[in-house]
Amino acid sequence: MTTTPAPVPPPWRDLLGPAYAGPALILATGVLIGAVNIYLASSLLPTIIADIGGDAFYAWNMTAYLVAMVIATMLVSRLQARRGDAGAYRVGCAVFLAGSLVCAAAPQMPLLLAGRALQGLGAGLLSGLGFTVIRSALPQRLWTRGSALMSAMYGIGNFAGPALGGLLAQAGAWRPAFALMAVVAAACALLAPRLLPAGRPCRAAADGTGEPVPAVSLLLATAATAAVSLAAVLPGTAGPALAIAAALPLLIAFAAHERRTAHRVFPRAAYRLGSPLAWVYLTIALLACGVAVESFVPLFAQRLGGLGPAAAGFLGAALSLGWSATQLLSSSAAAPRTIRRLHVAGPLVLALGLAALALLQRADPPAWLVLAWVPALLAAGAGIGLAYPHLSVAAMSSTRDPGEGRRAAAAVATVTSLAIAFGTAAAGALVRLGGPAMLGSARLMLYAFALLCALGAATACAADRTRRRQAP
Repeated sequence: MTTTPAPVPPPWRDLLGPAYAGPALILATGVLIGAVNIYLASSLLPTIIADIGGDAFYAWNMTAYLVAMVIATMLVSRLQARRGDAGAYRVGCAVFLAGSLVCAAAPQMPLLLAGRALQGLGAGLLSGLGFTVIRSALPQRLWTRGSALMSAMYGIGNFAGPALGGLLAQAGAWRPAFALMAVVAAACALLAPRLLPAGRPCRAAADGTGEPVPAVSLLLATAATAAVSLAAVLPGTAGPALAIAAALPLLIAFAAHERRTAHRVFPRAAYRLGSPLAWVYLTIALLACGVAVESFVPLFAQRLGGLGPAAAGFLGAALSLGWSATQLLSSSAAAPRTIRRLHVAGPLVLALGLAALALLQRADPPAWLVLAWVPALLAAGAGIGLAYPHLSVAAMSSTRDPGEGRRAAAAVATVTSLAIAFGTAAAGALVRLGGPAMLGSARLMLYAFALLCALGAATACAADRTRRRQAP
């Protein structure tokens, strides 16, 4: 009796060796730029407002960035089809560079918000390209490693953004901070043609007969993202609740329109009955929702744990560190059964980590109890890292059609950005609802997100069942 040997994952040196180190470096840097800037400006804002004013616009910083980022991720596949890999990457760098320069030179807050919107557009393009170019720049055997590296950049960026912003804000150097990001974007734009394959633009796109921009889908998705982002900045509890309620029918209208139109953002398979792709995207979204908790951990650490801003910020980054470190290890899994188990285990570990963190919340806790938050946050992040790279590859490999493949890969970034925006708004609403005591807010938000993220295990099982039905 003979047994089939278990699949052997390619070593990291295959991805980081001479053959593919260039593409891996430039793609990882692009995703890292976008991730760093999600929180960089948030750390700089108090210093910026002290210099140019505009405290009434404080909360709009994240809204402008995230809405623009979501819009851009939905345009990635078309830009790549028109410009090729290196050309699309240079466009993303150029838009981000322009936004960074506008922020660096802004004399007033409205102009800085315009720069942040431009940054969000550029960051969305770079984040989306980080996944779509994997399909063309790397062989399929390295897709899991490449996806793990790209998604690890989100975790590293969520750690580096607040840390870098805090250090530069302490030095009063907020304008140089944006100028530095412009320099990094310029360097990436110059290196992209040398390190990335040029990629062949789609013939139909090149002669102007390609698929048009899905304007209706973009409008509905943008309206839904804007509505849920408003929930994070509106005062009280009724306003945020209404904003989130308004976003839900817009999302339903988006899905209904996408299902019947020929000009879609998501691949056709996502709307086909019996396809596992919709369940895969939903599982990715539930994992990404867990990232929203990270924005509120520093608040809990300061108000409940009595930590200073710097220590609280680093504590909040523990979730991202767990995410980044774990997925670099979990990408070594190659056996199909192991990968299916990781799909299910990831949401469960995330949920258990958040539930443990909720149990550890106390008013005026001792120092040892606050330190116990760290393993709970690391465990929550590890849950994301266990499943995210394999789910990304499941989406990217869902079709052999090049155009549909680009959409499927770009949609990973779209789903992630949308889920973070929705999760952040929902978390903010739950924190308000659980008040006025911060302890009640922390427990309500963390328990609610633990339950929400645990649903990812059910969606992962549904994806596995539908995939098995399709198997010959």
